[in-house]
Amino acid sequence: MQIEFIRKLPSPQDLMEQFPLDKHVQELKAARDGVLKNIFTGADDRFLLVIGPCSADNEDAVVDYVHRLKGVQEKVADKLFIVPRVYTNKPRTIGVGYKGMLHQPDPEGKENMLGGIIAIREMNARIARETGFTCAEEILYPEVYRYLSDILSYAAVGARSVEDQLHRMIASGVGIPVGMKNPPSGDISVMLNSIAAAQHSQEFLFHGWEVRTQGNPLAHAILRGYVDNFGNSLPNYHYEDLHAVLEAYEERKLANPAVVVDTNHANSGKKYLEQIRIAKDVMHSRHMCSDIRRLVKGLMIESYIEDGNQKITEGTYGKSITDPCLGWEKTERLILELADLV
Repeated sequence: MQIEFIRKLPSPQDLMEQFPLDKHVQELKAARDGVLKNIFTGADDRFLLVIGPCSADNEDAVVDYVHRLKGVQEKVADKLFIVPRVYTNKPRTIGVGYKGMLHQPDPEGKENMLGGIIAIREMNARIARETGFTCAEEILYPEVYRYLSDILSYAAVGARSVEDQLHRMIASGVGIPVGMKNPPSGDISVMLNSIAAAQHSQEFLFHGWEVRTQGNPLAHAILRGYVDNFGNSLPNYHYEDLHAVLEAYEERKLANPAVVVDTNHANSGKKYLEQIRIAKDVMHSRHMCSDIRRLVKGLMIESYIEDGNQKITEGTYGKSITDPCLGWEKTERLILELADLV
């Protein structure tokens, strides 16, 4: 094997003991997990908003952003339940480029996985202590999820990972809502297969152990648009798309039918300002049909402090170094408008 073994990393259990969560944070996560379970099972009719930067690249800026979310959450708490999107590991189409804080705690520094694991755990803990939020993360590397399993409240499996058997099996055992994105092709049957797999008990090999999961009834769909054979981005958030997913859910008799609409990526063609219109379009569809209202549980929105994006070397505080995001002024206005549309 032409692999250089750099160093052995601490086990998740060892790292949790080295960087423990206080009792308040543990109780906070349990309470927020309970709310999310109720949202996805229909016991709580609040609308979910998973919102935050494309990539969490700077701890101070991300915590600043989440503090701002806290202020607006207090204004809309009866209508919206906000989960900050704090994504720290980024998939790269050709495997090169900035891969997130997990790989590079300093975006301009060298890769350092040990430093990255500690940095992302400590950032999530700081957010919980200072703001009362527990966050969302993408399960890009199934083994990394275990380092954050005691503090995250929502997870997503990305469009390129959703067909992978290990991702599906891990999703069946995480104990929190997991959104399974449709693949880049837009084939919703692939997405629904992944949901079915995640909702079932699974036995598999993981970190040298034979393990068994109980199945995750809170696994659900995330619609993120798709790409056609000519490379064009096309949406799948429209009324007709939502009806098609509802019918597919009913045919398969899966537990807790639910959709979260990703307003960026192929749905917007990465035109970040389109997220505002798309979010309102989805809310309109919910008002047009009671079945769609029950199906669509929330939105996923990419947002940061400053509009747009930048190169890593530009150094503008609170501006994305990956995909472009809505800035804070537009974000706050949109959240308040969505609360009125619930």
